[in-house]
Amino acid sequence: QVQLVESGGGLVQPGGSLRLSCAASGINFRFSAMGWYLQAPGKGRELVAAITWDRSTKYADSVKGRFTISRDNAKNMVYLQMNSLTPADTAVYYCNVASNSDYSPIYTYWGQGTQVTVSS
Repeated sequence: QVQLVESGGGLVQPGGSLRLSCAASGINFRFSAMGWYLQAPGKGRELVAAITWDRSTKYADSVKGRFTISRDNAKNMVYLQMNSLTPADTAVYYCNVASNSDYSPIYTYWGQGTQVTVSS
């Protein structure tokens, strides 16, 4: 049974920071690429950032230089440090196992997501 539990979202002012956390279970975490995705209405969930088992990373152009993805294999956790937040970053963020070929989400099961709201 795959379980993905996101946390760390909230309300933050423009220019502020948040750190999102994802706790994963029921997967071979150590050798899995992991990704963060946001919901795009009419387009499904889109990749924000991904990290491979050997810690190579991939970022959407819109977040390069502002967001950093990381992982802690000892804790089966993946994180997304979000800096210099803007209202355009407002969305529900989800984690999932990521394909090594194109970083698309692997599992049809999604967690509850965590809401990020950037507003003054």
